[in-house]
Amino acid sequence: MQQGQINVQTENIFPIIKKFLYSDHEIFLRELVSNAVDATQKRKALIRVSEIEGNADGAQVHVILDSEAKTLTIRDAGIGMSEEEVDKYINQIAFSGATEFVEKFQEKYADQAEAKEAIIGHFGLGFYSAFMVADRVDILSWSQRAGAAPVKWTCDGSPNYEMGPLSEDDFKALGRAEDQLHGTDIVLHIGEEGAEFLEDQRIMGILEKYCKFMPVPVICGTSTTQEDDPSGEKDEEGNVKKVSVEVPRVINANDPIWLKSPADLKDEDYLEFYRTLYPMNFDEPLFQIHLNVDFPFNLTGVLYFPKVKKEMDLQRNKIHLYSNQVFITDNVENIVPDFLTLLHGVIDSPDIPLNVSRSYLQEDANVKKITSHISKKVSDKLGKMFKDDRADFESKWQDIQMFTEYGMLMDEKFFERAGKFALYGDTEGQHRTMDELVESLKETHTDKDGNVVMLYTPNPEAQHGYVSSAREAGYTVLHLESPLTSHLIQKLEMSAGDTKVQFRRVDSDIVDRLIPKDDAPESALEEDQQNALKEEFEGLVPDKTIYKVAFAAMSPTAPPVTITQSEFMRRMKEQQRVGGGGGMAMFGNMPDSYDLIFNANHPLVTGWAESDAEARKPKVERAIALARLSQGLLQGEELTTFIAAGYAGLND
Repeated sequence: MQQGQINVQTENIFPIIKKFLYSDHEIFLRELVSNAVDATQKRKALIRVSEIEGNADGAQVHVILDSEAKTLTIRDAGIGMSEEEVDKYINQIAFSGATEFVEKFQEKYADQAEAKEAIIGHFGLGFYSAFMVADRVDILSWSQRAGAAPVKWTCDGSPNYEMGPLSEDDFKALGRAEDQLHGTDIVLHIGEEGAEFLEDQRIMGILEKYCKFMPVPVICGTSTTQEDDPSGEKDEEGNVKKVSVEVPRVINANDPIWLKSPADLKDEDYLEFYRTLYPMNFDEPLFQIHLNVDFPFNLTGVLYFPKVKKEMDLQRNKIHLYSNQVFITDNVENIVPDFLTLLHGVIDSPDIPLNVSRSYLQEDANVKKITSHISKKVSDKLGKMFKDDRADFESKWQDIQMFTEYGMLMDEKFFERAGKFALYGDTEGQHRTMDELVESLKETHTDKDGNVVMLYTPNPEAQHGYVSSAREAGYTVLHLESPLTSHLIQKLEMSAGDTKVQFRRVDSDIVDRLIPKDDAPESALEEDQQNALKEEFEGLVPDKTIYKVAFAAMSPTAPPVTITQSEFMRRMKEQQRVGGGGGMAMFGNMPDSYDLIFNANHPLVTGWAESDAEARKPKVERAIALARLSQGLLQGEELTTFIAAGYAGLND
């Protein structure tokens, strides 16, 4: 039996593995099963090129749990290793440069959260992650190559190991199937800290999470199923009786749909796969995109569009990242554009570095290419849907609007492409693109400065009076209710190009000033009358710091008192509530302010100008209260008093 020391000049490496990976220690099983699958695939490849003999079609990976012996074994029928290969790949290669790594690791990763993402994947630590849960690890391997002899390697988590030959009889005594005599057993002698990994339910949970779509059958224990009685015995109704049968429990019975050609799949296939991924999600996706790229990078996958409602608190862990069918993570924020994390599905790419720090991932050239490709693929899909069947696209718009608008704000290229299919609905239920809106509204919505003004409301019912006034004036009012509206219209204004576009909410000014024209109406009140009344009415408002009194010439049929709020101030405050606003953050903390505008041409207002101040005071106060009530600004004790006075007035 050969004894030696693993090629590492420091004894710090094993404590580092346990300390920094402890919270993520379940990853060890993914690493070991992945290695077993790789070994099996290598065997198949060597058989195909006639380097070795045999048939690997029935090769399997077994995960064997022995709670009494406190062992967990990962068994494969793969290529196997000779004693020389174990020495090369386990004793030397895995820990080459380990001293330098330990020094850099301790300096760079003071944060354990970053450390556990960075460590696995460096110099073959995938295998050595077993020591996170095991006090001792044995490797028993028999190479498939002609003339090779079995070998055993064992290590207790220190730099010391023992390695030597194993008799063929001893290897056969491991209990392997006749057609899988060669290969490797990795035997973990589980320590006290890893006791949870001696529980069948825990092991099954890890295997189902990471190994569900691996290309080689992964088996863990058995399950009971009901089958027809082999004897053919029948029950009283004449049916063949069922008997309980123990069958191998296969983890990865699901066939990865993303590896198939889209031409061979139907919508039912995609839906069935979606239900496999999200068994507790009972909503069907709207549609899907099948990714299949092999140059300049490898990328496959299927992305589903869920029904995204108008909420900002959304789950972003619904896209599963795989590498060669091995589950890696559901945190894809640096791989998939941020707005696309609202989607569901799977992406699989061997070109995405495994388990690296976020900063390194962002710098990776392939990741940037993949991100750009996915964004373009999504916008192309939406553009094609819009072009092929606009009516169907409009019917889905409510469910994809939030996603599309978020993408337009986060991705400049997506914003440019989305101009062809992003829709804006109006209060009449019609949907148009921005180009269509500009073309159809420029004649009536162009102000005296040449701006095409888009009027909008977040709630046609709550702002019915303002909407009605605008429509009576011949204007179209858009219905923009997304929480992203304030950010989106800002971007649209800045990106309008040669056509100057402005957005104004219908309650941001009186209707005659929403789209200023040269033919403004004249006032029935002289300027000195307005100034005198203004000073008097300011004394009747509840708070002069919130309400600013003004007079304006409007239609005699317009309300006598209108409350408006500055488009600029309100928009900045909305942006701060949602997030963002740039250098306008100071506006988010400022109190709301409103303009209290008296209609200088309304009969009531002109009548007040001719009446006694004491006589008009209660009428003006009531008019102000009614205007505030219409906007939900009359609250608390004021509202209670106003309602009581109204009921009392019924007796007059």
